[in-house]
Amino acid sequence: MAGSEGGRRHTREDVARAALRILDDDGLPDLTMRRLAADLDVQPSALYWHFPNKQALLAELADRIVAAAPRRRGGHASHAEAEAAALRDALLAYRDGAEVVLSTLALGLGATLARDRLAEAVVADGYDTNVAQRVAGALLHFVIGHVSYEQQRMQYDSIGLVAPATDLRDEASSVDFAFGVNLLLGGLAAGAAPAGV
Repeated sequence: MAGSEGGRRHTREDVARAALRILDDDGLPDLTMRRLAADLDVQPSALYWHFPNKQALLAELADRIVAAAPRRRGGHASHAEAEAAALRDALLAYRDGAEVVLSTLALGLGATLARDRLAEAVVADGYDTNVAQRVAGALLHFVIGHVSYEQQRMQYDSIGLVAPATDLRDEASSVDFAFGVNLLLGGLAAGAAPAGV
């Protein structure tokens, strides 16, 4: 897969980085295999050496977006709360990040890192693995839904379709997000005893 840079061959890493750049600059609708190939100065068919189809490429991007979520606990009441906040930050870091992750989850593609990390956090908070898996699914759906709303609103604000009420990356949006996560985790605390109890 020769590129324009003196016959240099593009790697899978080059293709993924270029795709993330297009995603962040122009959004998911503009991330086509044809556009990606043009940016890399190759024929679209050359991309299929690295990714058999666009869905496989999007699964790789989703995995990279989720993997960028920092593991942290500081300032959060629980491991699960911290992991949900880290996932939100990772999704917000890329334009249409939530939509990319949601589409690959719905198709059963890509790694299960987001759900696995949320489940590990619930276990670290003292719950058994069966409960943790169910809670992780509910948290994951909430996080993706909340971030999808935030990203849609930011896009509408940026093109003037709606009056910008607030900067959705500001404290008010974070407070709303934390409220939703705590509501879910509060339901867990009220309805399921921690492991060993």
